[in-house]
Amino acid sequence: MTSLSVLSEKVRAGERLSFDDGLALFREPDFVSVGQLANLVRERKHGDRTYFNRNMRIEVTNVCVASCLFCSFAKLEEGAPGAHTMKLEDAWRELEMRLDDPPGEIHIVNGLHPGLPFSYYEELLAGFKRLKPDVHMKCLTAVEIHFFAKHYGMTYTEVLRRLRAAGLDSLPGGGAEIFHPEVRSRISADKATGDEWLAVHRVAHGLGLRTNATMLYGHIETFEHRVDHLLRLRSLQDETRGFQAFIPLAFHPDGNGMKNLPAPTAVDDLRTLAVS
Repeated sequence: MTSLSVLSEKVRAGERLSFDDGLALFREPDFVSVGQLANLVRERKHGDRTYFNRNMRIEVTNVCVASCLFCSFAKLEEGAPGAHTMKLEDAWRELEMRLDDPPGEIHIVNGLHPGLPFSYYEELLAGFKRLKPDVHMKCLTAVEIHFFAKHYGMTYTEVLRRLRAAGLDSLPGGGAEIFHPEVRSRISADKATGDEWLAVHRVAHGLGLRTNATMLYGHIETFEHRVDHLLRLRSLQDETRGFQAFIPLAFHPDGNGMKNLPAPTAVDDLRTLAVS
């Protein structure tokens, strides 16, 4: 395994880290030193600056045809206990009530609802823009875009162009989970694959949309799967320069199909942020 001193030299020299380097960092006992290396990179990129946004998050529907093992949010059909789908007026009212001190961004993610017309989503975005034309609409994950394309018989490009015309400004990073099929086929087999997720973001970047990326960690994946995930994201960023943020998401075992697993530790959280 590559020593931390060798990895430190590579990081300080601005060299790219390899798959084996990533594994070595995940396995390095001295996670504080790993964090110091990460902070060195952060300061090299951003100095003392830290970024925030004022975000209003809405889930207009939790009805979903997918049955991801880690999900505590979705309901399989309309009318099931706990299922909800908002009327457009009710969704818009969430912003109306905050116009005295408005958010700069609206973040919308949903279940994959099979019974809504595509126009529902177009009208949803357009209505928010009517209320506040300068609000940034970061909405609809790549998994949703893939579902829309299949369900409504469109290409990714057609879906994104229509949503952009309605007010879409960028895509959130949800739905990435773990790209590697060894894991994805076990935890979320009935939604967009890792390659399909990446393909949606590639198309979005080609249309001039910026997007976020995520990784769901701390469940059944290995360090190898995490590094593979990060390198696939890095490869697409090399190609398109379209990602604006990466967010590691810690697995939460409460109320889902993997509730027998422990949650990630605080040390794992810090290490994953640092290696990423």
